[in-house]
Amino acid sequence: MKILVVDDEKNILKLYKAELEDEGYEVVIANSGMEAIDLFHSENPDLITLDIMMPGMDGIQVLRQLKQEKPQIPVIMLTAYDYRDDFSVWVSDAYVVKSSDLATLKATIKQVIEKKS
Repeated sequence: MKILVVDDEKNILKLYKAELEDEGYEVVIANSGMEAIDLFHSENPDLITLDIMMPGMDGIQVLRQLKQEKPQIPVIMLTAYDYRDDFSVWVSDAYVVKSSDLATLKATIKQVIEKKS
């Protein structure tokens, strides 16, 4: 299972990569929306975690483009804010509020994978 982790904060990328690799996932990281789209094409990930607030191309723009190209790709939106009211209009599979405790993210990844299987 290959996961593409997208975030503009390098420390978050390092943390998520290490934690998810410890769970047995292959992890590819991108620190911008454009890099995420390039890696989406070259790496063919099975699941994407995608930060919403990024400079340049934000997570919502990336989400729309990825889902146009491959609607079945599971995407989990990551945010520092609680967007519960907005979540229903996105085409992502889930969203997680960022935390240094990755238990919620790990559980959400497992749920999304099970749901897509």
